[in-house]
Amino acid sequence: MRKESRVPEIVFRTQGVTKVYDTGAVKVYALAGVDLELYAGELAVLLGPSGSGKSTLLNILGGLDRATDGQVWFRDRELTHLNDREMTRFRRDHVGFVFQFYNLVPSLTARENVGLVTDVAIDPMPPEEALRLVGLGARMDHFPAELSGGEQQRVAIARAIAKRPEILLCDEPTGALDSATGVQVLEVLRDINDRFGTTTVVITHNAEIRRMAHRVIQFQDGRISDVQVNETRLAPSEIAW
Repeated sequence: MRKESRVPEIVFRTQGVTKVYDTGAVKVYALAGVDLELYAGELAVLLGPSGSGKSTLLNILGGLDRATDGQVWFRDRELTHLNDREMTRFRRDHVGFVFQFYNLVPSLTARENVGLVTDVAIDPMPPEEALRLVGLGARMDHFPAELSGGEQQRVAIARAIAKRPEILLCDEPTGALDSATGVQVLEVLRDINDRFGTTTVVITHNAEIRRMAHRVIQFQDGRISDVQVNETRLAPSEIAW
């Protein structure tokens, strides 16, 4: 009997997405007509030079910014015309964010920083569980100043995943870290992707990180210039920095 190939479920779809910043004398196109599909459960890496549109697209997908033109769908829901309250609800219910800088509250412990999200999420995991998932079970009651950079980033990841998001959007999550610590953070991201099937998108300037992805999406001048599928993926510890 012939085995049928499984059609991947589309989580995000964009059509002709454009973002223009009007400075008065000049219009700057951060995105110039992006068509993209992101699939359930995949780990996708977005590569490209600074100013190529990666972060702008990530912010639009996550509801932090709005496209000037074009359409964005999350599953079968078009996001383009949601009002501010609806967009806030979309971010709260479906999306976790991890940024280059950890954005932790200095006066709160790791547990309390994660609790900021779980207090407003619909079906959160306990902060303690989220912190154990990122290897910080013994550091829950430490303040950010008592944690290394890599540990602070793992707290940020715990905060993002504690609300059980369908999507994890990561903008340069290893950008402020040395290679050994960066590998630890990437291992956490891959583990979350493998364990929960969380669709994970990682922006990076480090081209070697592409080797851990299911797909690599290359940006140039506000457009997607290339998409590659990795038939064989490397573990973060196997990546040469």
